Amino acid sequence: MYSDKNILHLLTVLESIEKILLYTSDFDTKESFYTADDQMNYNAVCHLMLAIGEETIKLDDSLKEEISFIAWDQIGGLRNRIAHDYRGIDPEVVFQIAKFELIPLKSACIAMISIMKVDKETLRKLTNNTWYKHLGYLHG
Repeated sequence: MYSDKNILHLLTVLESIEKILLYTSDFDTKESFYTADDQMNYNAVCHLMLAIGEETIKLDDSLKEEISFIAWDQIGGLRNRIAHDYRGIDPEVVFQIAKFELIPLKSACIAMISIMKVDKETLRKLTNNTWYKHLGYLHG
């Protein structure tokens, strides 16, 4: 049995992913992403990546072991890097993660919700607020 807190961690990761995908959708290059709107999108994405790292660190290890194709330690490591060495973050790395690494993580989180057997009504109740507004696909 997994802790009930896992679902909130997973929902926060998923919403953060959806927002990152939204905030990066108009950019084809690291340069355009990094410089747009006085770095507003870049800063927002870094903040959301920090949140993703924080939330994945809190997931039960036994649940993470169910989804072994995700480098959970690297996600937590990125969180620590953003939090403690913000000026040292390479915008290219942030851009590459945003564009190419989040879809497998999204799939993993959805699979974890399935493993936990969270029903659609519970998901509907949990996501019925402004913060989780991009997660309607979880409950149909």
